[in-house]
Amino acid sequence: MSNVHSSAVVDPKAKLGSDVEVGPFCVIGPNVTIGDGCRLHSHVVIEGQTTLGANCEVFPFASLGHIPQDMKYGGEKSELVIGDNNRIREYVTMNPGTEGGGLVTRVGSDCLFMAQSHVAHDCVVGDHVILANGATLAGHCVVGDYAILGGLSAVHQFVRIGEHAFIGGMSGVENDVIPYGMMIGPRASLKGLNVIGIRRRGFDREQLKALREAYDHLFAEEGTLAERAEAVEKAFPDDENVTSILEFIRAESSRSLSVPKQDPA
Repeated sequence: MSNVHSSAVVDPKAKLGSDVEVGPFCVIGPNVTIGDGCRLHSHVVIEGQTTLGANCEVFPFASLGHIPQDMKYGGEKSELVIGDNNRIREYVTMNPGTEGGGLVTRVGSDCLFMAQSHVAHDCVVGDHVILANGATLAGHCVVGDYAILGGLSAVHQFVRIGEHAFIGGMSGVENDVIPYGMMIGPRASLKGLNVIGIRRRGFDREQLKALREAYDHLFAEEGTLAERAEAVEKAFPDDENVTSILEFIRAESSRSLSVPKQDPA
């Protein structure tokens, strides 16, 4: 059984799992599916073709599933799919997909979306991701597992952010960020590895050493990036973490790769 407050407006066609709590003045649309054990605090609005996984907690004035903020959107049927065990704080907004992006926005599990953060149309967000207060993803972004976006950061459309990456607060990210990378600055550039995050994830000293050596080789001044990537692959043929960086660099993308900013001569 679910516990729905008398002031909430829940469409009869909406699908609510067991032990769902819907607080005062929430609005749930007809095509919404809410998983078992979810808790919606007051004034939450969930519309559109939206699926909310199990054991999620959604705080007041969050808006999930309303139409994309995309001028090209023509009313096509699209989805917002959110995984399990997510905390979605006050005033968070998430939009469904568009025809130009595969008609679906996907959010993983065990994520934290702090107040006023935004996930735009056609984004793909991994597991254990954190968006701090006011962090925003433009359309078609891809964010890897365990990535952290600092407060008031903004990510350009079509940008990929690799797993375990860190985006500093108030940073503007225009290009792809390698796994384990750290981006800082108003027009953010690569500042090294997310060493603190790597250590917090339980990586040992040898793993961190390999990542540091690979990073230094990849962003040295000699040769092309492709040549340096080939040399790194030969040097670390069995290192899964280094391999994930190389695969990220070689994958197809519409954005350039973020690199360290060269110091003026």
